[in-house]
Amino acid sequence: MSKWSVYIIRCANNALYTGITTDIERRLQEHQGKNGKGAKALKGKGPLQIVWHTTAKDRSHASKLEYNIKQLSKADKERLVTGDDRLLTTLV
Repeated sequence: MSKWSVYIIRCANNALYTGITTDIERRLQEHQGKNGKGAKALKGKGPLQIVWHTTAKDRSHASKLEYNIKQLSKADKERLVTGDDRLLTTLV
């Protein structure tokens, strides 16, 4: 069984991108690479840095959490990034 994670990447232009994966380091490399496996939204936006991540119990939970994070305002996403996990409890 795969361990799923939800992550937030900060782009060079300070934009935040949220995604899910079973391997955060591999996924970051894919996003940064030219192999075509990274998200189109991140092309040319490097350097990229993972600024937040958490584990999820399964893919379904990870997808729901990803969706809910994507609905947040930039200010609320920044709260997550700076360690305010109280917001996280309302998203699950």
